[in-house]
Formats: sequence, structure tokens, C-alpha cells
Amino acid sequence: MTEALDILIFGAHPDDAEIGMGGTIAKHTAAGYKVGICDLTYAEMSSNGTVELRQKEAAQASDILGLAARSNLGLPDRGLRMEPDQIRAITLQIRKYKPRIVFAPYWEDRHPDHIACSKLVQEALFNAKLRKYEPQTEAHTVVQSYFYFINDVAESDLLVDITDVHGRKMQALGAYRTQFEAVGANNDFVATPLNQGYLERVEAKDRMLGQKRMVPYAEGFVSKLPYMVDLF
Repeated sequence: MTEALDILIFGAHPDDAEIGMGGTIAKHTAAGYKVGICDLTYAEMSSNGTVELRQKEAAQASDILGLAARSNLGLPDRGLRMEPDQIRAITLQIRKYKPRIVFAPYWEDRHPDHIACSKLVQEALFNAKLRKYEPQTEAHTVVQSYFYFINDVAESDLLVDITDVHGRKMQALGAYRTQFEAVGANNDFVATPLNQGYLERVEAKDRMLGQKRMVPYAEGFVSKLPYMVDLF
């Protein structure tokens, strides 16, 4: 029987979750939360590296962050579509791990796959709670969903102070050498936005978000639901 997760994060590609919320992941695993990542694709269309290398890098990053689970649905890279089979695959992951909280990429981003991932997860979250949808599996209602930023940043509803774990986030991202390092002493290497100072821009983004609440580093999130409190 699969152990339930506190948090399940969806990304279109291995490294998306680490870019957007690696610090938040590290902070929660250190506090004893069970956190998992589900990558929708193997990023087989990436300009550098191979699927096999990317999977090894993802496993290393998972160890650094202390993940309780990591899965890959093997959906087509650059082929994410609002199709029933793709929504079903994501829905079944939610039902398998029964998370309290789900994270997905923010719905506006320069990469079309990140946008598609966001939309697919939102559809799956709705389906997951319908007991007559795929009735051979148990329905599950996620308590809260949030959206994290990868390339582009919007106004955040919520900030997480990741100052104490920012080093672990950058270490996890450093595991993806084929993506973020200019290891181009061979004919297969191609210059991309990811290997032209991208990690420095990730760090700058975390500093910018932290500045809003006067902390060195923070990660930002958006919620479609309003926050409810008893007292302020």
C-alpha cells in the first residue's frame, strides 16, 4: 500500500519543481513532512543531455531534497494536451498518494509545457474528488492547491522564507548538470537559456521575493482560493 504524502508537486519536466520551490521542499522535508514530485514527462525534447542522464540527475536532486517519492508519467514532452488520458494519469497519481496539498506550475509562463501542466493538474484535482470518475479507485479531495513560479513571476499570495535552506535548493539544482552547466566540449552541446546564467537568475528571483518581507531568500506562490482565518 502506498504511503500518503503531505505534499505532492507536479512539474512538466524533471527540474521544474526544484526551480520553483526547491527551498520550500527542503524546508518541509526537514520538518518531517512527506513530500513527493510527479514529473509529467522525461523531457526527451531537451536540447542537452539524455533521458537516462536526466533521470539520474533527478534521482540525485531527490536525495538532496529528501523526497519520500518521485514518479514520472512518461507523457510526451512538448505534447502535453488537455486530453482525457493525460488528465486521467494525473488524477490517478493524486488518488494514489492522497496528498493534503498539491502544487503545480503557475498558469502563465514562457514555456508552453508549464502552462499545459498547470491546466492539466487543475482538471485532475477536480476529477480526483468525483467518486463516479474511475470508480475502481478511491476518490480523494485535496485540501489546498498552490501554484509556483518557474520562469515568470506574478504577484504572490504567499511567501515562504527559504533562507536557511537556500543552499540545499541550489545544490539540488546543481545536480542537473546537463541542463544548467555549459559543459560544451562536445558536438552535442547547445547553448540555451538554462546554461547561460539561469541559476544566477533563479537566485536573483529568490532574493527579489525575499525583499518583499525583508528576508534574504523566499519563494512565492499563488492560490485561487481566498485564505480563511478565525482571528487576525
